Amino acid sequence: MTTKINPLAGCAAPAASLVDIPRLITAYYSERPDPGIAAQRVAFGTSGHRGSSFDSSFNEFHVLSISQAICEYRRQQNINGPLFIGFDTHALSAPAFANALEVLAANGVEVMISAADEYTPTPAVSHAILSYNRGRKTGLADGIVITPSHNPPDSGGFKYNPPNGGPADTDVTKWIESRANDLLQSGAGAIGRVGVAAARRAATTHTHDYLESYVGDLGAILDMDVIRGSRIRMGVDPLGGAGVHYWARIAEAYRLDLTVVSEDVDPTFRFMTLDWDGKIRMDPSSSYAMQRLIGLKDRFDIAFACDTDHDRHGVVTASSGLMAPNHYLAVAIDYLFRHRTRWRADAAVGKTAVSSAMIDRVSLRLGRTLYEVPVGFKWFVSGLMDGSLGFGGEESAGASFSRRDGSVWTTDKDGLVPALLSAEITARTGRESRRCVPHHDSRTGRGVRQPRGRRGKRGAEEKARQARWCASADHGARRRAGRSNFDSRTRQQCAHRRRQGHFARRLVRRAAVGNRRYLQDLR
Repeated sequence: MTTKINPLAGCAAPAASLVDIPRLITAYYSERPDPGIAAQRVAFGTSGHRGSSFDSSFNEFHVLSISQAICEYRRQQNINGPLFIGFDTHALSAPAFANALEVLAANGVEVMISAADEYTPTPAVSHAILSYNRGRKTGLADGIVITPSHNPPDSGGFKYNPPNGGPADTDVTKWIESRANDLLQSGAGAIGRVGVAAARRAATTHTHDYLESYVGDLGAILDMDVIRGSRIRMGVDPLGGAGVHYWARIAEAYRLDLTVVSEDVDPTFRFMTLDWDGKIRMDPSSSYAMQRLIGLKDRFDIAFACDTDHDRHGVVTASSGLMAPNHYLAVAIDYLFRHRTRWRADAAVGKTAVSSAMIDRVSLRLGRTLYEVPVGFKWFVSGLMDGSLGFGGEESAGASFSRRDGSVWTTDKDGLVPALLSAEITARTGRESRRCVPHHDSRTGRGVRQPRGRRGKRGAEEKARQARWCASADHGARRRAGRSNFDSRTRQQCAHRRRQGHFARRLVRRAAVGNRRYLQDLR
């Protein structure tokens, strides 16, 4: 089925498409969700609870209930360290932050809020949690990030990060979701709450300089000396997001030739060009949404952007514009595992099952184990924590990787670091990131370039996915039992690939979380 592109995609947002902010905020406080309607209940997906106040799926009562549920979960799990909290530039994020603080203060939680109410990127919260917990066994910290990520301006979102610093696992989110819905049903009387002014004055409320803590530590994960010494010209578009003030500080602290093309913050995001469907969406992997930076590409050697909470990246080269997310992930993996010599020798490459098969081929060429997981960054958390994963990346331009010494950086997606890595790659190799896409495997004689075109990309990934299953032992057992779901043509293709040596030295390790059934459903 062909995706229908809106005729206004890539164009400036007309006034009629801008969200009515006063009406949005009014709905946040005035609309009462009905727990009997599934769409209005608390529902944690792969990245927390999301919705809009216009349809009663993200309102004051949702935030109060989720915040109280988190307080009760912390007590149950004996999590009694500080809670680091941050919010992005969406219109609903600041009201949600105020409501969350009211509940946290009433429950006696030690809360770390940003100094001067600075917007806080998702990776800065994860970094703060892990930095505080390093070396501790008790009194561990956790966190909350209030963001709907790159979604339209009328959206709101609420995420919980436990002491491992990454997205909460399913057992955690299910407990919080269930308890929050009970509270939603019971009403505000079951929720502890003080006024926002009293919450800010509470002895349990403290300020934390997320910006300086994060920026000051970047040299531990990136070779800033190489970037600075190359004198390459860099451009960045924060897309009006939470890292809007981080980039200028990065340029100042590390003396980089880095130009911030815009520091505008506007809850309507009127400065964005419309995405493929005619909606405003701060997606750095979309060429439609990235038209402003693409139009400036000739001014810079390399340019990049991040989404609203700065956990996704987009890289723009002077010669070809916006890189496809899967292509850049392959470039980053190839570069990192060749140049991070202090990483563990057995550190694996992490990817989601729907990411490009090109990553599989790059991992094979590097001789690294490929760790394939379902969609959701939470599956990478434990591997990033203990260093068994050097890199974890999603098809949606989200990734994180280890520090230069092999220790953990963040266990949530980080958009700033992969963006700046493109500058390190350009500086060290003397080539654009696009030109670093691996072309050929000298050991096996097979190419690793991704087939061009949307249809070819999907076809190549599907064939590779089927081929992996055809090669697996348990699928062989199903074939012998006469219960295969593959058609004869696919079996012939697999047999041909096996004869050509396509499965030689194939190293794939899937997460032990019932993923085999999950991957089986993808066929």
